[in-house]
Amino acid sequence: MGIQTHFNKFRGKIKLGREDDAYKKARDRDDSIKRHVTKEFKDAGYPIVDDFIQGSLKTHTGIIPISGDYDIDRALVVDADTAPENPVTPKKKALEVLENRGFKNAKIKKPCVTADYAGDDLHIDLIIYKRSGDQHYLAVGKKNSDENNREWAIADPLGLMEWVVDFSDCDDDEAQDVRSQFYRLVRYVKRWRDEQFSETVGAKVFSIGLTVMVKQNLESSFSTEGASQDLEALRATVEAILDAGYFDEEEDGKYRVRVDLPVEPYRDIFYGSSLDTGTQLYNKLSRLKEQLRKAEALSDEREQCKILNELFGDDFEIPDSPNGGSKTAKATYLTPGFVRTSQGA
Repeated sequence: MGIQTHFNKFRGKIKLGREDDAYKKARDRDDSIKRHVTKEFKDAGYPIVDDFIQGSLKTHTGIIPISGDYDIDRALVVDADTAPENPVTPKKKALEVLENRGFKNAKIKKPCVTADYAGDDLHIDLIIYKRSGDQHYLAVGKKNSDENNREWAIADPLGLMEWVVDFSDCDDDEAQDVRSQFYRLVRYVKRWRDEQFSETVGAKVFSIGLTVMVKQNLESSFSTEGASQDLEALRATVEAILDAGYFDEEEDGKYRVRVDLPVEPYRDIFYGSSLDTGTQLYNKLSRLKEQLRKAEALSDEREQCKILNELFGDDFEIPDSPNGGSKTAKATYLTPGFVRTSQGA
């Protein structure tokens, strides 16, 4: 059968797209909330001139959440000419909408307005921008932030999403295969995070940080016949991530992680994160690398799947019985084929 068949089945189990049936309730709720907020913003004098989906559903890297809580990441854009001087003002208006619609834990965070919908397993983030020409500015500030702690901060949300899906440096005949493998690898790494970290720490291992690391260090792998080799690609990519300089050892065995956005404002995605977060991420990535090497060195698919199941959870199924073949380790890690090197920043 080949280990790639098991990866393909795993991908099918965890993949989530905006148009998937599993996301229908979230999609309908998102559309309804957008209509409500649009009316309120218009009545307040700063009408919405654009809106778009942000995050993994836009970049084709969404996964079905283990927790069952589906995320809505909705960007709302007002014109710079009508936007309030205080960026928190429209955020308060959005908060009122969410509170009036029965959301719980609704609050204004520094970059967004966030809430959970009681009974529907939904989590929503409303991200508010103003736009001048082609330039976006993010509404930054908490509910009671003073003028020194709030701002319309320069941002490039559309540029970031375009960067994630851009593979124009690939040859035309291979770009789609490389892009598709990249999408799969990001999904694998995100599910690995959800399985291997506590909920508290995992929430600080941001999906966009993982996505940027995978994209900048992507090592695609295909057989000489052009078949995908996701195990080899994932192992090589994780190795490249660990060697890329994202981790700084500040104390003996303790690491700080830094991953800069590839677009404006080029900030550190993990700014303010603790040594514990960086250390756990470094150590768990190191273990992921070693376990992938171990799986790659086996020729027995069932034994490979046992290792991968431990890394990715029960959605990576272990076959009921061995599929034949020797359990002897291979002499080399890579099967015949080729590995395409990093995409770069």
